[in-house]
Amino acid sequence: MKSYHYLLLSLLALVSTSNAAVSTGSLAPDFTLKDSTGATHTLSSFKGKYVVLEWTNHRCPFVVKHYAKGDMQATQKALTSDGVIWLQINSSAPGKQGHLTAADAEALRESLNMESTAMLLDESGEVGRTYDARTTPHMYLISPEGTLIYQGAIDSIKSTRQSDVAKATNYVKAAYESAKAGKPIENATTTAYGCGVKY
Repeated sequence: MKSYHYLLLSLLALVSTSNAAVSTGSLAPDFTLKDSTGATHTLSSFKGKYVVLEWTNHRCPFVVKHYAKGDMQATQKALTSDGVIWLQINSSAPGKQGHLTAADAEALRESLNMESTAMLLDESGEVGRTYDARTTPHMYLISPEGTLIYQGAIDSIKSTRQSDVAKATNYVKAAYESAKAGKPIENATTTAYGCGVKY
């Protein structure tokens, strides 16, 4: 009976996750989270600007691949210097791999010279589940009108090898450049790769 109850709860969790998925082309769900400095950010307050959401876990080798030599930081800087809001989101639950306190998150940002606008802490996992964020990294691009216009992988080569970054197509950068130029986004939805989000 106990195993049946557990199976039922697991199935309900799967249904809940699949229902939470946000379709590309639909309105991005609003949310409010605190960042590593204690400041509060609400997605809707950035209306009028492009917004990148980056689900992250510094212990994940797929994330390390993009930060070890400064590749993710370079992408962050290229977009934020053009007015894009870049929000990293950590949905690792307390006690799980990659969980960070606010102080630890801020120290990590400084040690890796991150160029994001802020790192948001989603300990409950509520925002991650709303967006159906499954991996780290899992990337989303939201238009100035608040529409989700890209979701999926950071790039086209699924590996933990840092040497692959330069050979890959950066889907987030490509999506932003196409949208800014008023062109259709060639790969508006891709399959994210990486470590599972530690809810």
